[in-house]
Amino acid sequence: MTELAQMEFHPQPTAGEPRPWAFPAPERGSLGNGLTVLRCHRPGQQVVAVEVLLDAPLDAEPAGLDGVATIMARAFSEGTDKHSAEEFAAELERCGATLDAHADHPGVRLSLEVPASRLAKALGLVADALRAPAFADSEIERLVRNRLDEIPHELANPSRRAAKELSKELFPATSRMSRPRQGTEETVAGIDAAAVRAFYERHVRPATATAVVVGDLTGIDLDELLGDTLGAWTGSSAAPRPVPPVTADDTGRVVIVDRPGAVQTQLLIGRIGPDRHDSVWPAQVLGTYCLGGTLTSRLDRVLREEKGYTYGVRSFGQVLRSAPDGSGASMLAISGSVDTPNTGPALDDLFKVLRTLAAEGLTDAERDVAVQNLVGVAPLKYETAAAVASTLADQVEQHLPDDFQAALYRRLAVTGTVEATAAVVNAFPVDRLVTVLVGDAAQIKEPVAALGIGEVTVVPAE
Repeated sequence: MTELAQMEFHPQPTAGEPRPWAFPAPERGSLGNGLTVLRCHRPGQQVVAVEVLLDAPLDAEPAGLDGVATIMARAFSEGTDKHSAEEFAAELERCGATLDAHADHPGVRLSLEVPASRLAKALGLVADALRAPAFADSEIERLVRNRLDEIPHELANPSRRAAKELSKELFPATSRMSRPRQGTEETVAGIDAAAVRAFYERHVRPATATAVVVGDLTGIDLDELLGDTLGAWTGSSAAPRPVPPVTADDTGRVVIVDRPGAVQTQLLIGRIGPDRHDSVWPAQVLGTYCLGGTLTSRLDRVLREEKGYTYGVRSFGQVLRSAPDGSGASMLAISGSVDTPNTGPALDDLFKVLRTLAAEGLTDAERDVAVQNLVGVAPLKYETAAAVASTLADQVEQHLPDDFQAALYRRLAVTGTVEATAAVVNAFPVDRLVTVLVGDAAQIKEPVAALGIGEVTVVPAE
């Protein structure tokens, strides 16, 4: 006790004055081969993030070969004209680097993270992968087998299965958006090295690509480094592909994907809305966050806290494809899961929340909390170079100005309650929502049909 009495307690530190913050602005340039470059110096970020965007969208995949863009993306790290697949992986590991790649509706993206001191070596590997990928028969065959093994697991996942069904329902069968991004068993099985090579040669070239580099670039001659690596990648010139318009049928209806014996029902309710070029986007972001963006949102407050139906329900807007002329679109959706016996009551209460929102609007308190959460924590969200690079790459993919994210936070801060209410009510009209339920149709069909939210159709789970 004597020692405790002699302890010195230092005064609690006080918070300093907050410093102004804005999403960082990149410098834009280009290389001699036509590659567009965005760079952003972030002092102290010793792990540099690089995003390379390729104009190879999913709607460019040949008929019957859905998934070839995904296989190509994965194959970029499976060997080059200088290294076998094993050697390439070992060289990346020696750099302390990670390299990921994926394909989505706007195109293919490669994401590199590497210590600044190893940037030159890692960029050289990425440049080799883009310039001269091996696309060896054995590696493509292995990637195809891996992808075929993934598909049954995805179909067994209720949330993935719901997403697949919603896309199929919303978009016409002729649209690439109606089908799984990474292909089906039938289409993936038909992919070989020749198909991957043909897709690469048709769509991958520096003239239509963009590289985003973010991190502490102190002491790095980035112009010289890029010229020696990505600048050595050559290819023919080509204009960017036109962006086809997005069309969808959001007639109110319900589709039940039957899972006999399921103890929970997965909910996914959605439609398409405007992309980030639309002036309503900031208000829509704010209103959607108030509806279901966090634990304190309306949907969670009713369905989770008051009724105990679920562990959580979320609403969100996700850009599918963007275009300056307004022909792009985003997916507006509400997702969550509830126990099977309460599927009908939970869905009824969810739609009541939407109707009440339309009738009474949001409160100023809800709006203020949403602004604080979205704008106030933004500096923490972008502490890493990877987070900044990813957002800058999103802006490039979506044909947005380089200062879009910075302007978005300014607009969110001044968006009023009335604007946010109008935006979220227009985003989720109760009579224009497609509801997908993955669950036991024998138990949930009748109570759901009684709600009168649309014609109910039951489909097998596959």
